[in-house]
Parts: sequence; structure tokens; C-alpha cells
Amino acid sequence: MTKIFKFLSLITLVLLQTSCGKDTDSNFTLKGYVKGLKKGTVYLQKQQDSIIVILDSLEINGNSNFELHTDLKEPEILTLKLDQNDNQENWVSFFADSGVTEVKSNTKLFNFNAKVKGSKQQEVLEKYLSTLLKLNNRNLDALQSNFESNSNTSFSEQQQKSLKQKYTYTIQFALNHPDSEVAPYLAVYEIPNTTVKYLDTIYNTLTPKIKESKYGRLLKETIDLRVATENN
Repeated sequence: MTKIFKFLSLITLVLLQTSCGKDTDSNFTLKGYVKGLKKGTVYLQKQQDSIIVILDSLEINGNSNFELHTDLKEPEILTLKLDQNDNQENWVSFFADSGVTEVKSNTKLFNFNAKVKGSKQQEVLEKYLSTLLKLNNRNLDALQSNFESNSNTSFSEQQQKSLKQKYTYTIQFALNHPDSEVAPYLAVYEIPNTTVKYLDTIYNTLTPKIKESKYGRLLKETIDLRVATENN
């Protein structure tokens, strides 16, 4: 009886260790590495309406590598937040899908040096952000040139020109990626003040699958609300 009891106890211990090692319901894993990180807490979170929801968290104690897990119903934007009790805003957002996403950065410039590798949606989003950064840099150069040459172009006029370029580029990018969840996401969050006509055009080009995605549904709600508001 003693041997049987010991055997059953060993099996129970193994099962407990296995079940506690990882959330069996999760279909998404974030593998992180932050150079120089010794102490702090990392959070995997998302925005739901106007509320920040923490999906997983881990206290770091000497190991710069970590894993966070959650169960994703569909592709969406998640955020990795680093809290080192230094009153700094350390976070990086990325487009997550089921599977594994890797985030690498360092403690000094966590936000700016973060490298994300994972979903196909993240690849599309990074393509958009890369070109947008080039546009912004060109506009800054133009602004500096106008200032140094005492151009008649005002700062306000240059800002309006830059904003128009961003909206034009974003609309075209969304239209060119109708089969990606990134398209409706950009329409909702990057060009909120564009006309309903352009939002509707983007929505109508989306594939049926993307129309039913989280951001596809949100884009449709945004269009309907704008139409209702403008008709009143």
C-alpha cells in the first residue's frame, strides 16, 4: 500500500507541475528578451473599449528572458508593458495572432529599440510604419528647410500638408491590403477624421473574412455612427 501511495503521489505531482507550467487554454505565446532587465514586471495587455485589460504578467527577478501567454479569439493589437518602478512609460504594441511572437529590446530605449517578429499582420503593419516614418522625416526636413530659407509657407500650412500626405498614404495602403486585418485597423485608428466616403470605400474593398474580423466590425460601426451623426 505504501508503494502504491508513493506512486500515486508522484503521478499527482507530475500532473500538477505540467498543468501549472503553461496555460493549457492559451494559443498565443509572447517570447520576450530585454537586455539589461534584472528587476521589474512585464505585462501582456490589450485595450477593450476604454479599459486596459491585463492578459498575463510576470515578475522578473534576474532573468532577461520571459514568456507570456493568452488565448486569442482573433488577430488584434496587444501591448507589452515593462514596469521597473521608474515612472517611465515603457511599452510596445504589436499585431498578434495565434502562435508565437518574439519581442527583443533593452531597458534604456525599450520603446524605440523593440524588434517584433511574429504574425503576418505585424509584417504588414511594419511595412506601413516604415514608409510613414520616411514621410515624416521628409516633412521634418522640409519644415527645417522652410524655416532656414524664411519661406512664406507657415508652420500650420506645413502641418496640414503633412497630415494630408499621411491620410492619402494610409487610405491607399488600406485599399492595397483588403485581405489583412491591418487595413480596417488603420482606417479606424490612423485616419479617424477622414470622410465617410473614404472609410466606406475601404470597408467595401475588404474580403468577407476581414469584414468579420474585430477591426472590420469596428470599422463598420464607425461608419454607421458617422452616417447617423451627419444625418442628424
